[in-house]
Amino acid sequence: MQKQNEYDNKRKKTLRWGYLFAVVALCVFVMFLARIVILQNTNVQEIKDDYINKNYREATLKAARGNLFASDGSILATTVMRYDIYLDFKTMKDTVYSNNIGALTDSLSKMFGKSRGEFRQKFDEQKKKKNQYYTLAKGLDFDQYDRIRKFPIFKKGKNKGGFIVDRNYKRELATSEIGAGTIGMDNGELKSGLEGAFSKYLTGTDGKRLEQRINSSQWKPIDFWKVQEPVDGEDVYTTLDLRIQDIAHSALEKQMVNFEAKHGTVIVMEVETGKVRALVNLRRTDSGDYEDSYNYALKDNIEPGSTFKTISLLAAMDDGFIDENTTVNVGNGVWVYAKQRISDGHGGGTYDISDVLAKSSNVGTSKLITKYYAEKPQIFLDHLKRWKLFDKMDIELPGITKPKIVTPQNKRWNAATLASISYGYSSNINLLQLTTFYNGVANGGKMLKPLFIDKIMKDGKVMYSAKPEVMVNKMASEKAIKMMTSALTKAVEKGTGRSIFTPNLKMAGKTGTARFEYWLPGPMKYRASFAGFYPADAPKYTCYVMISEPNTAKGFYGGSVSAPVFKEIAGKTFLKTPQNIEKEMLVDKKVNLSKMVEPNVKVAVNDKQMPNVVGLIGKNVIPQLENLGYRVDYKGVGRIKEQFPLEGTTISKNQRIYLSLQN
Repeated sequence: MQKQNEYDNKRKKTLRWGYLFAVVALCVFVMFLARIVILQNTNVQEIKDDYINKNYREATLKAARGNLFASDGSILATTVMRYDIYLDFKTMKDTVYSNNIGALTDSLSKMFGKSRGEFRQKFDEQKKKKNQYYTLAKGLDFDQYDRIRKFPIFKKGKNKGGFIVDRNYKRELATSEIGAGTIGMDNGELKSGLEGAFSKYLTGTDGKRLEQRINSSQWKPIDFWKVQEPVDGEDVYTTLDLRIQDIAHSALEKQMVNFEAKHGTVIVMEVETGKVRALVNLRRTDSGDYEDSYNYALKDNIEPGSTFKTISLLAAMDDGFIDENTTVNVGNGVWVYAKQRISDGHGGGTYDISDVLAKSSNVGTSKLITKYYAEKPQIFLDHLKRWKLFDKMDIELPGITKPKIVTPQNKRWNAATLASISYGYSSNINLLQLTTFYNGVANGGKMLKPLFIDKIMKDGKVMYSAKPEVMVNKMASEKAIKMMTSALTKAVEKGTGRSIFTPNLKMAGKTGTARFEYWLPGPMKYRASFAGFYPADAPKYTCYVMISEPNTAKGFYGGSVSAPVFKEIAGKTFLKTPQNIEKEMLVDKKVNLSKMVEPNVKVAVNDKQMPNVVGLIGKNVIPQLENLGYRVDYKGVGRIKEQFPLEGTTISKNQRIYLSLQN
């Protein structure tokens, strides 16, 4: 009986605890349900604003920008990793800190060149404050980061050593000395050059990560919680050839220093593809140095001067108005047309069509163009439209200007405007557009769009490969193109470009000497140009050289200022793929321009006495005599065989000198 009572008591006690547990569980459940109801009817945004948004944020995780390459795979611009180091003193255990702080400050002192005491004092202060995000160093490269992460305390990592690393990307140029302006930039707000042009390919997709607030001004990344991984950008291979770019940069800078010029531009384009192999823009700084910082080739429209005569005369050749037998009498080199005085810098007489270009005759060009197009100038202008000289070029690079050519619809048009246009005035065109025209002539009449992109790659796979794009399939008749090529070749061999003639490399081109801001008072300002292609009989490259505001006391003609730059570029670039080059020139693959240039003996006229020039090289002597103010008539090329007047004869500035050369 007693056992039964004990059993009943235990059972009752168990049931009471069971009921009590059930009641408590029910109460908790009811409270849970009530909490849900309360939360559903509470301003969740208020909680989010009060706590979550104040203590956590979603931060951008920058994607790595793709690399920018030259056509041969040389890096132009690349993205490098930079490391910012922060310290979490709260995470560092007191024993670890006290046992190793001396060794740590010693290592930091050697690395950063500061005293151990300076580091120790600062670290002790931060340890006492339990700072969780103290900035130690920013912008370390990998070698520096790899060194510092092995220091005492830091080598224990983030959780034990309080060592926090934040990785960032920085854009660096590999060839800043030979094309910083051409390579350009993209800082999010400003875009320029190749970097700006291809930004849509180079820019990756940024990722996201969470950051936790440490104090009023600091946020600590939560590395393990990435909301979205970044996707790096694609690699872009440009058309630039670093070898040609370097040659062009060096040749231009050397000549600009020599002539104390304000700024200059060189464009080298591959004839068959339209790919731009070099693009150099230099301007003089206040210190007198030259830097590549502004793209004159695209962003400046200029009156081209005599290099435009090629465009004018090709139109007349294509229409059949002029051919090899066409002649024009330029008189004494001065012609007044529609009350406008037009003059030449070289003699007078009757010229055939090749002489008009070779001697860069303003009178001859304007006489021919006005003779055939004055009554219907639109026929002439339609040629320019067909050659896209009224259109803004559709290229990848930003900032290119739209040409401006005066037309009969413009209030500036008058009876003399057509004549002005014919020899390079009353029109403003950028240099890339002019280069594209000359490249079309070199390419047998097929005008190609300038290309700056070769291919795009991603993870070793070619995503895009550029192909030549035809702008004008047939600029002019085959006869007209051949006639123009022959005339441009003669301009180098016997005309205004003869100072750069060499039998080792056949070149075709046109000089240009344009005055600008001629309506303003003060000294005259000039742009010296040379446009052409080489080799003339099988063109490989087209090159345009423009040098602005040379010191006029030293020279300002295209033939003496810009043409030598063209010759140096042609000689040095073509030694890589030699054609029509003498064998002895190929021995030195590093290229020595002196092998291409005959020694230039200085000629002086003392006491008005004719010097002896027999045996000297004509292309060196003739420009010197002309620069001294004498009128020179010559026949042939090579060394001078005969001269008149003879040595010692008294000569005056208005007297003509006759020279007979070897061939």
